[in-house]
Formats: sequence, C-alpha cells, structure tokens
Amino acid sequence: MEDTTAQAAGLVVTIRPEDSQDHAAVHGVVGQAFGSDVVAELVNVLRSSTAYVPGLSFVAEAGGARVGHVMLTRSWVDAQRRLVRVLVLSPLSVAPGYHHFGIGSALVRHALAAAAESDYPMVLLEGDPAFYGPLGFEPAAAHGITPPSVRIPPAACQVVLGTTYEPWMRGALVYADPFWAFDCVGLREEPGA
Repeated sequence: MEDTTAQAAGLVVTIRPEDSQDHAAVHGVVGQAFGSDVVAELVNVLRSSTAYVPGLSFVAEAGGARVGHVMLTRSWVDAQRRLVRVLVLSPLSVAPGYHHFGIGSALVRHALAAAAESDYPMVLLEGDPAFYGPLGFEPAAAHGITPPSVRIPPAACQVVLGTTYEPWMRGALVYADPFWAFDCVGLREEPGA
C-alpha cells in the first residue's frame, strides 16, 4: 500500500508501513499515548507472534518524528461453521502534543484501506463509538458478533465488514493470545469502584 500524506492545521503527516528501524520510536509513542509501557510491550510481542500480519502496521510521521502508530493483527470469530480469521485494529496511538490534528483518524483510514486490499472478511476493535463510528465502524452486535470479554461493553465492540464477509460469520471475537497475556482486553475496574 502506498504512503498517505495529509495536512491538518499546517501539520504535514505521512503515514507509511512500519519497518524495523521504527520499533524504538513506536515503543515511545505507544508508551506515551497509553501512559504506560504495558501496551508498548504488547506491540513488541505482537510483532513476533502468529497474530502479526506483515505490512499491516503503520506509523505516522510529522517533521521527521514518529507521532502515531496503528496495527492490524490476526484474531478470530468463533462462528458455528468454523473459526474465521479476522483483523483487529489495536492499538491506535498518537503522541501527546499531536492530538486534535486528525492523525488518529488518518491512521485508522489508512489501516482500513490496507485491510480492504486483503482477504480478511472484517476488521474489529474495542473503542469509543463516537470516535470510530464516523470512520466506518458499526456495532458488531448488529452482525451477531459478541465481545471477547464481559469487560468490553457491547457498544464498544465494533466492526467494518470486508468484501469477503458472509452473514454466517457470527460468534464471539477471540483475541490473539498476547492481548490476554498483557491483560489488554477491556477495562478493569478502578480500585475501590
């Protein structure tokens, strides 16, 4: 997939496939975006797992700095007929100081365009419908797909259907093992809640 260049509020942003020379900078961006190295370490582990899909991890650059990252990884929907290989868009990260420039939206659009060129029948995620809805995501429940954990509100489990989607592809989303190993599925309650 070709690089994408966009301009927002005078900031020129290029989105391109991630390469091995980006790993340290991406680790920093993801860690800053999530306020912890847990999700940054998840990204490192995903790269070396069977969930990794070469060519479906992207960085956003502005002024020579890496300012955003998104990746699509392989997971499954546990359908009645068989397990269906799907893509999960997670994590999406934009460095503090670069919010509200449209970088996150541009990364999602770029990732969805790349997914559309693949044979995966759908892209799923957990996230805020107010952000992801305008980018093409809809409630997964409308297609009979349930979240992989009770910690994910049904409205947060969202999907974009691809051209190879078929209506029988219904069931529970099953995340790849690294998401569980790093406890990055849904939100835990705050202590004392």
